[in-house]
Amino acid sequence: MPSERLAVYTTVYPGVEPYLRDWYRSVQNQTDVEFDLWIGADSLRQEQVVALLGLDPPATWVVARHGDSPARLRANAMVRMVDAYGAIIFVDSDDVLHPSRVAMARAALHRHSVSGCALRLIDTFGRDLGAVFEPQPGDDIDSLMPRYNVFGMSNTAYRAETLRCCLPVPDDCSLIDWLLATRAWAAGASLWFDHAAHMSYRQHPANIARVLPPFAPADVVGATARVLNHYQCVQDTGWPMPSGPRHALQEARERARDFHRAISTSSTTLQRYVEALNRLAPRFVWWWCVAHPALEELWRN
Repeated sequence: MPSERLAVYTTVYPGVEPYLRDWYRSVQNQTDVEFDLWIGADSLRQEQVVALLGLDPPATWVVARHGDSPARLRANAMVRMVDAYGAIIFVDSDDVLHPSRVAMARAALHRHSVSGCALRLIDTFGRDLGAVFEPQPGDDIDSLMPRYNVFGMSNTAYRAETLRCCLPVPDDCSLIDWLLATRAWAAGASLWFDHAAHMSYRQHPANIARVLPPFAPADVVGATARVLNHYQCVQDTGWPMPSGPRHALQEARERARDFHRAISTSSTTLQRYVEALNRLAPRFVWWWCVAHPALEELWRN
């Protein structure tokens, strides 16, 4: 793996246009240039992206077909890449790669099947927000994976044989990153997280997965729906799941269902929960706002 050519994959979609030049400039500035760029086009045409960048990047394009869901587009790209490369590095097109991103992902994949890295949070204009997305000291993968995610489509890299084992992706899957990481974890793959930031994670109004408070009630409701979709895709689609991870995920799913019932049947409970959530010290991981354990007494009662 140290010397072989890798794939770097991103998806472009409506709403990402203002950030594409920054993203592509960061791709060009990599210290390790032994990679091929792959771009999935989801409701954006290739010529639109070329016009926004001011150049036609040397890339392999995967274009959504009529009727393709966002998950189907990304899965189609993965199926092609795992047969052509030894490893795939995922990056989001609204984020910024640090010059070390590809080099450090390559080094990590020499030792591990899946690697993730910390992300420095930036605002819409690229200004540092003074926070880093990463698990807390003492967090371990076995306790983290059933309830939270730190392996996103912007900060993760997979060995091809591991990614292949995590496919297929259900067409209605909304949290592809967490699905893939959960399957890799359940299958016993070696997952590693680098606490050095090799990406900048842009926080803007169109972010699907908020990590920065304050949260609004709609943010928590939307996040809960996506988390429940995740458990459905992980557990109800026929992918073989060993008993230990399956039980841990089932327990987490029941907890999320209980939380969903509580906030769906009482707007007062939802409002009190959100107010209390916004007073807590934030955790910079995805989905920490759903069924927070420190607030369990509030939403269970």
